[in-house]
Amino acid sequence: MFAAENNKGPGFDKARNYAFRLLKFRMRSQQELRARLMRKKFDAAVIEKVIAFLGEKKFIDDREFARVWAQEKIKRPLGIARISRELKLKGIDKNIIVEVLETIRSNYDEEGVVSELARARLERFKGLEPKKARMRLYAYLLRRGFSPDVISDAVKQFGAEGK
Repeated sequence: MFAAENNKGPGFDKARNYAFRLLKFRMRSQQELRARLMRKKFDAAVIEKVIAFLGEKKFIDDREFARVWAQEKIKRPLGIARISRELKLKGIDKNIIVEVLETIRSNYDEEGVVSELARARLERFKGLEPKKARMRLYAYLLRRGFSPDVISDAVKQFGAEGK
């Protein structure tokens, strides 16, 4: 398959094949692949060669990974802050995160999404006292990574409607 690449040293083929197996299931960042290869106890030099090889052949690309990850998470829907945190945990460079999130932010109606989620979530809190329901709603939306200002506006809006 990659016969010319076999001279990368002992363990390279095994590490590369393991990386391909991981990439078969979903895209991964460089840091994720590096961590998984380290967990399998591959030599650090071999891991770096595999990461370089996969990058050259365009099997891994942190910018594309971040773009796809963010688009998938927006559909869930999650807020920009949560997506940013997740990308940082995946080892994506701060500049790439900013670039990807700016692109998403331009087409994202956070207020509308929060309002829709709040309306749906309040249905579950029908039997609770209003103050407790607002507190739970606020915490739920905050965990999903939405802006505290937008959440406060939505909670106040539904608090006024509930009275």
